Amino acid sequence: MSFTIAIDGPAASGKGTIARQLAAHFGFAHLDTGLLYRAVGRQMLLGVPPLEAAQGLDVTGLDAQALRGPEVAQAASKVAALPEVRAALVDVQRAFARRSGGAVLDGRDIGTVICPEAEAKLFVIAGAEVRAERRWRELVASGHEVTQDEVLADVLARDARDMNRADAPLKPAEDAVTLDTSKMAIADAVAEAIAIVERAGASG
Repeated sequence: MSFTIAIDGPAASGKGTIARQLAAHFGFAHLDTGLLYRAVGRQMLLGVPPLEAAQGLDVTGLDAQALRGPEVAQAASKVAALPEVRAALVDVQRAFARRSGGAVLDGRDIGTVICPEAEAKLFVIAGAEVRAERRWRELVASGHEVTQDEVLADVLARDARDMNRADAPLKPAEDAVTLDTSKMAIADAVAEAIAIVERAGASG
C-alpha cells in the first residue's frame, strides 16, 4: 500500500523534524524536498546553470549537513522560484511520494502541487522571531558566525520569496491541518502530528 504524508511550511517551522519523526513512527520513507533545491542552489553557486543542475541531480546521495549553510539556503530559495527548475524536480518527488510502504515529504508545495492527493496534509507554522532563533541556534552550533538579526532578516526574505513567487507559492492546501509550533516542545508537536495523521487513516 502507499500512504503519503505531505508537510509544508516556512523555514525553521519544525516541519523537517516532525517529518523525520513521523516517518520513523509509521515506518515510512522520508524525503526532505528542500534538500533538492539546496543541492541545485549549491551547484549554482559553483557556476552550474540551475536547470542543468536540476536535470542532473542525484537524489540518493544528498549530504544534508553540507547543504545547511546560509549561502546555500538563500541560493535554494532563488532557484526554487524558477519554474523550469521546479518542473524538472516534480517527477522525482511524485515518484517518491507514491512508493510502496508509505512516504513523508516535507517542503513548500507538497500538499498543493506535488501531492494534492496525499492522504494526510499538515501545514506547520511558527512566528518569524521564533523560527529565526531556532535557525540561529542551529547555525551557531554548526560553527557559523552569524547574528540573530541577520538570521531574522534572512528568514523574512525567504518567506517573502516563497510566498510571493508566481510558480507554486508557499500556502496551505485547502484540506491541510495547520500546526503552530511557536510555543510547543518538539515532543508535543510530534505527538499532535501523529494524531493528525492517524485521524487521516495511517496506523503506526
